[in-house]
Amino acid sequence: MDENYREQEFVIEDASKEDAEELLAIYAPYVEETAISFEYEAPSPEEFAGRIVEFTKDYPYIKAVCDGKIIGYAYAHKFHPRKAFERCVETTVYVDREFKRGGIGRALYEELEKRLKKIGVTNMNAAIAMPTDEMMTKGGDDHLTEDSYKFHKRMGFDLVGRFHKCGYKFDRWYDLIWMEKIIGEHKDRE
Repeated sequence: MDENYREQEFVIEDASKEDAEELLAIYAPYVEETAISFEYEAPSPEEFAGRIVEFTKDYPYIKAVCDGKIIGYAYAHKFHPRKAFERCVETTVYVDREFKRGGIGRALYEELEKRLKKIGVTNMNAAIAMPTDEMMTKGGDDHLTEDSYKFHKRMGFDLVGRFHKCGYKFDRWYDLIWMEKIIGEHKDRE
């Protein structure tokens, strides 16, 4: 790992289906080695490209690029398919593990929020895997920490709900929390 990565500059650009393999290279270790994602197997490049195409129909999907390499990405997708939820989205951010804690996730989320505001989104929601309280009293878990919760808290999200032992991975149960950030004014439709 380059010890100066925190000082390297990166740019944020729109992602496309052509980026699927590079984005998947960032995502796959989270699937295979952590409980951050509740997927058991990383999707194929074709399936991942299809997700990008689907999500970019309505919402931003962005990437952070440093020296020609994608080092992180963030996107939004429908929170729920029913019409009444159209101003709410679910958001996601992943950063190449070599580049974590360098401000990339923050920059991606700030840009994502700015773009979502421009298209009238009012609520950003995040579903976050969490160790159970029992795991935390035993000193934590080797597949999941509270880092994502803490990151979203720093980004201005509030905890709005918790589902207990609803995700099963690595032969143990995990909780799922929902966090929300209000980014726009809730006006009546004109």
